[in-house]
Amino acid sequence: MSEKNREGKRTARERLADEREKQKTAEKRRRALIVGASVLCVLGLAAVIGVVAANSGGDDTESEAAGPVVAPSGALGKDGLAIPVGKESAKATLVVWEDFRCPACKVFEQAYIPTIHELTDSGQLKVEYHLVTLIDNGMGGTGSRNAANAAACAQDAGKFAAYHDVLFENQPMESDDAFADDDKLIELAGKVEGLDTPAFRSCVEDGTHNSWVAKSHEAFQKAGFSGTPTVMYDGKNINQDRSMTPEKFKQMVEEANKGQ
Repeated sequence: MSEKNREGKRTARERLADEREKQKTAEKRRRALIVGASVLCVLGLAAVIGVVAANSGGDDTESEAAGPVVAPSGALGKDGLAIPVGKESAKATLVVWEDFRCPACKVFEQAYIPTIHELTDSGQLKVEYHLVTLIDNGMGGTGSRNAANAAACAQDAGKFAAYHDVLFENQPMESDDAFADDDKLIELAGKVEGLDTPAFRSCVEDGTHNSWVAKSHEAFQKAGFSGTPTVMYDGKNINQDRSMTPEKFKQMVEEANKGQ
């Protein structure tokens, strides 16, 4: 019997079993990507970041950190370094430290953002986003900083969450510093209704929040975090928990809301 004929004889049950096995394999790969990408961001840059931190980063970074901190509208905490998303009355809080050039951050966002949206929209969760420049410091360039500044400009316009998602959806390869181009960041703003305005463009092109970005990264370093994304919930970095899933996180948030 030919191979073609053998294939034609396969039963529906066998095909179903194969499909289930493929789904299991895909899920294992997704979890491995989350863990693997996180390790890559931490280990691949660790040595370089250590040198950069020891040598204070460079003249531009020093001048930005020393200059006036222009926090985006509605930012919270010391120096206004946290951008809030969700209702203030939410019983659960997630603190996320991210770099828009970091591939591990994109993997986290792809896995968790639907759940985070669901929980923030329902008033059960509030998220505090902190933006850092880990990849700029490790690989060179200014894409992390410029994207973070643009995201802060979007916060000024009340459109941070939507633009945040667009940046990760359109993240370039880690070695491609495409976000250093202000025109690219403005082009992506066109994907968020009402964001591409003269005020937003000026904010992006002038680097209005660059000093704020530098302060945010400085706070990340002082906190002793080892890589991005650092995702803190109830005092623990849940991104380091290999058993964590969006479903499990959702249950944790729902339980927190029931208990108060």
